[in-house]
Amino acid sequence: MAHDHAHHDHGGHSHGHHGHSHHGHGHHGHVHAPAEFGRAFAIGIALNTGFVLIEALFGILSGSMALLADAGHNLSDVLGLVVAWAAAVLGRRAPSPRFTYGLRGSSILAALFNAVFLLVAVGAITWEAILRFADPPPVAETTVIVVALVGIAVNGLTAWLFASGRKDDLNIRGAYLHMVADAAVSAGVVVAAIVIMLTGWNWLDPLVSLVIVAVIVAGTWGLLRDSVTMSLAAVPPGIDPAAVRRCLAERPGVVEVHDLHVWSMSTTETALTAHLVMPSGHPGNAFLAECGQVLRERFGIAHATLQVELAGGPACTLAPDHVV
Repeated sequence: MAHDHAHHDHGGHSHGHHGHSHHGHGHHGHVHAPAEFGRAFAIGIALNTGFVLIEALFGILSGSMALLADAGHNLSDVLGLVVAWAAAVLGRRAPSPRFTYGLRGSSILAALFNAVFLLVAVGAITWEAILRFADPPPVAETTVIVVALVGIAVNGLTAWLFASGRKDDLNIRGAYLHMVADAAVSAGVVVAAIVIMLTGWNWLDPLVSLVIVAVIVAGTWGLLRDSVTMSLAAVPPGIDPAAVRRCLAERPGVVEVHDLHVWSMSTTETALTAHLVMPSGHPGNAFLAECGQVLRERFGIAHATLQVELAGGPACTLAPDHVV
C-alpha cells in the first residue's frame, strides 16, 4: 500500500485511469486535501489574523465586550486553522521505520484539539456574558455594526474556500464549521447592536452571545465525538462492522471470520485486519487482491490486511471475540 499512496500523492493526473471505484469513498479526500486546500488555509489564516487585530482594537475603542468576545472567538479559529493545516501537511509525510503509517493520524489529533479548543473558547464567552447581565455597559453601536459586518464577509469567504472538502475530511469540516460559526457570531453581534441602537436594551448584547454559544456547541459536539472515537480506534461511523464481517464470510472458501478490526488511520482513511479460516488452504494472491477491491468499493477501506488460516489445530489464540 505504501506505493499506492505515494503514487496518488504525486500523480495527480493518473486518477482517471484507475476508474472511480478505487477512490469511491473518503479515501480520495485525504489525497487531495492538503495540496488543494493549502491555499485556502494560507488565505484563511492571513485574513482572519488581520481581522482579529482590527476587531480587538475596535472592541476596546467602542466599549463593546461583544466585539472583544468575537475577536477572541476568531482567534480560536486562527489557531484551529493552523492546527488543521499542520495536520494536512503532516498527513502527506512518507512512512518511516518508526511511524509506519506516516503521520496520517495527526489529522485525528488536530480534529480533537480543534473541538476541545472551541469548547474552551465558548466557555469563556459564556462566563463573560453571564457577568455582564448584572450591569450591561453602554456600547458604540455603529462601530460594532460596521466591524461585525466586515467579520461576516471575512468568515463567509473563508468558509467558502473550505466548503468543497467538508464531506471528505474531518479536519476540513472542522475548519469549515469554525468559519460558519464565526459568521453566525458576527451576524448575531450586528442584529444585537441594531436593536440596542433602537431600544437602548444593553442586556441584549450578552443575551445574543449566549444564543450563539448554544449554536457553536451544537456544531462542535459532533466533531468532538467523532475525533474521540477515532482516537480510540473505533469503527468509523459510516461503516457497519456486521456488514464487513458478512462480506468477508461470503468470500468463496471462507468458513469463519475472526479477529476483525476496522479503524481510522486518519480522518479520511480506514484500515482493516481480519483472520479468515479456509479449510482448502491458501487461495492465492488473486483472492486477496479481490477481497481488497471489494472492501474498497463497498466500504471505502483502502488498507486491508488478511491472515489466512487452515481449519483444524492448533487453534488461533486471537479467535475468541473477547480477545483483542
